[in-house]
Amino acid sequence: MEPARLYRLFSPSDLEDLDPAECRDPFHLARPPKLDARKQAIRDHFDAYAGRRAYWEHKAAAYYEDQARYHQFLIPEGLRVLEIGSGLGNLLAAVKPRRGVGIDLSPEMVKEAAQRHPDLEFRVGDAEMLSLNEKFDIIILAGVVGHLLDIEATLRGLRHVCTPQTRIIVSYYSHLWEPILRLAEKLGMKMPQPEQSWLSPMDIANLLHLADFNVVKVERRLLLPKRIPALSSLFNNVLAHLPGLRALCLSHYVVARPRMRRPERPYSTTIVIPCRNERGNIDAALRRIPRFGGRQEIIFVDGHSSDGTPDEIRRVMAFYPGKNIKLLVQDGTGKGDAVRKGFEKATGDVLMILDADLTVPPEALPKFYEAIAGGKGEFINGCRLVYPMETQAMRLLNLMGNKFFGLAFSWLLNQRIKDTLCGTKVLFRNDYERLAANRQYFGEFDPFGDFDLLFGASKLNLHILEIPVRYHARSYGTTNIQRFAHGWLLLKMTVYGFFRLKAV
Repeated sequence: MEPARLYRLFSPSDLEDLDPAECRDPFHLARPPKLDARKQAIRDHFDAYAGRRAYWEHKAAAYYEDQARYHQFLIPEGLRVLEIGSGLGNLLAAVKPRRGVGIDLSPEMVKEAAQRHPDLEFRVGDAEMLSLNEKFDIIILAGVVGHLLDIEATLRGLRHVCTPQTRIIVSYYSHLWEPILRLAEKLGMKMPQPEQSWLSPMDIANLLHLADFNVVKVERRLLLPKRIPALSSLFNNVLAHLPGLRALCLSHYVVARPRMRRPERPYSTTIVIPCRNERGNIDAALRRIPRFGGRQEIIFVDGHSSDGTPDEIRRVMAFYPGKNIKLLVQDGTGKGDAVRKGFEKATGDVLMILDADLTVPPEALPKFYEAIAGGKGEFINGCRLVYPMETQAMRLLNLMGNKFFGLAFSWLLNQRIKDTLCGTKVLFRNDYERLAANRQYFGEFDPFGDFDLLFGASKLNLHILEIPVRYHARSYGTTNIQRFAHGWLLLKMTVYGFFRLKAV
């Protein structure tokens, strides 16, 4: 077993007071950096409780187990993870990082953590004066923001260790529980805490915004933070997620990403067009797709058409030699299979889906490109339910079903989704590759393809953004939608999504 890896973080003024022998010893922890009186009081408090911290965590096992379980859901294994306020290091170890670094103000906590988790690295440091020369995929601040003297400065200081894909996860207690937690401390049921700030998710979201982070989603968990057979599962897996009751949960989580900036060069794009018996729409699709971004690739994926659609695609490929057009024939059935086939062969930086029925106009695609290229979102979803529709574009029952499932999925994903079934969806190819690698979590459950992408994007904590589009009536062919059969399937997907995304 490797020896524990302990490091100190110093400011230049601290180094002036060190003995030269101390400077040569990277494991020296005897003289922590100078702090102002408030920070010193916080350090002294946690130093004093370091030896008994494991006892207090055992007493609050239901809370810490739920915290670890949800972080494991949010964070895939094998990433580079930084935890601020790492304590005993148990949470950092639970997410199984490829590279794990914990920073804590308390030298005694760092000693305890290093002994417990010798495969991870722990450092004594002030989160508000962080000095690290590496990047991380995930940054965790679990239960620590209330102890920070300047939260905005701390968050802003984390920007230099972020990549554009980094996710920062901030968890804290609900301010509604403050009287209960204070009482628990007095009764010896909870480890005493120094005076701290109590912040709502809105407070944390505002501070993240000020520090140039965009909030991806907010979740609330743990209605009953004690182990009580049967009741714990009922309260925490079901009741805690219901509107109204979820506001009473003990824990809240805010997931955010660095605010993105436009790249130096335009992104190349791949437009995947699933088609089945759409012969009359093929030429119109090619004529109407505008030029935008960098290199443009168009992939038709035919679903065993019987009306000559593949022949028409071959004809237009010869007629438009200046366009990069490809024809694939899907192996299975359903739009989801066609989308996966097209994305697998795509070479563009940005992947787009355009339905061959052209009910969403191809002229709208530049809006989607601008949204993702400008960093406004990472998964761009079309929304047909804002602008008035053409007559017969969507039947009343379909419209009602779409509105219902929009509400259900906004609740499931903790991000606003008004139109789950709009066929136009856009994301980065590297994000899709991560989504596909993680597909086994949900399984091959979705013949449409929409929910495979939406669930996968949520699991990866991608920022989902909707763009309103005008929905037109079909000019050629007939719809492949079976209202009642597909409606029942969507309802089953909602229930399935609840157990894979909420009750985890």
